[in-house]
Amino acid sequence: MSALHIEYESLGDPTHPAIVLIMGLGMQLTAWPDSFCQALVARGYRVVRFDNRDCGLSGRAPGKKRANLMLAIAASALGLPVRTPYTLEDMAGDAVGLMDRLGIAQAHIVGASMGGMIAQVLAARFPQRVLSLTSIMSSSGNRRVSKPAKPARKVLLSRPADPKDPDSVVEYMVQMFGVIGSPAYPASKDELRQRLGRSVRRAYEPAGTARQLLAIIASGDRRKLLHTIKAPTLVVHGAADPLVPLAAGRDTAQNISGAELLVIDGMGHDFPDELMPRLAQTIADHCDKFGAVPLTVVT
Repeated sequence: MSALHIEYESLGDPTHPAIVLIMGLGMQLTAWPDSFCQALVARGYRVVRFDNRDCGLSGRAPGKKRANLMLAIAASALGLPVRTPYTLEDMAGDAVGLMDRLGIAQAHIVGASMGGMIAQVLAARFPQRVLSLTSIMSSSGNRRVSKPAKPARKVLLSRPADPKDPDSVVEYMVQMFGVIGSPAYPASKDELRQRLGRSVRRAYEPAGTARQLLAIIASGDRRKLLHTIKAPTLVVHGAADPLVPLAAGRDTAQNISGAELLVIDGMGHDFPDELMPRLAQTIADHCDKFGAVPLTVVT
């Protein structure tokens, strides 16, 4: 288990089969909608969601050196090693360490965006711990099919007007989700302000997000790794995702043997309330087919 503290929530009966949720870049466990989590609990699952390292209430990477993202991108483009305090494999190890701590020998692993990348690594490196894999709005690391649309790239490269002012940070995030969110299911700005405001008040660590991004850059193209995944896999992707385009979801599914691809029309790079019942049902149906038996680690 990682020496870093990992903040988590466990929902549902701890004797039920487990679904472990892994969230994306800079996003906290609270980014998994409560309605989605409770729908999975209602289907008979124990749901575990947690803050990745360097995010939310989990521990921070040691050292104060600021991540040099431009240098990392240049090094990656030239095929040179990228210096990073940790990797996606380390973050997958955090999830496995949490499973150990909670006595979960095997689980259904569900990851979104960067969390999908971590979930893929976990399924490849720890196959004995994974009953099934669901990769949502993620990629294989194949840069040719993963380029964001220009508006999404522009908003991601922007910064809050005042990074030390919570209101300024919230407005920046509202603008960002207005660009990368689902065009068929737009959230009102007031809704976004309330939800994102709660997140910022809980924790805000932009330096940690930059280090997480370094881990993504350093992982490079993972297609060879994906070829080794044996877990039954569902790939979910929004047809209107401007940040991680649909081509990346198709590429992910093509590189995992036997993977099923579900494309959701009108969905972008977020979790609209209107889609949560469908998404929860789809994932629960997938999990039901593969090892819905509660198992615990003997310690």
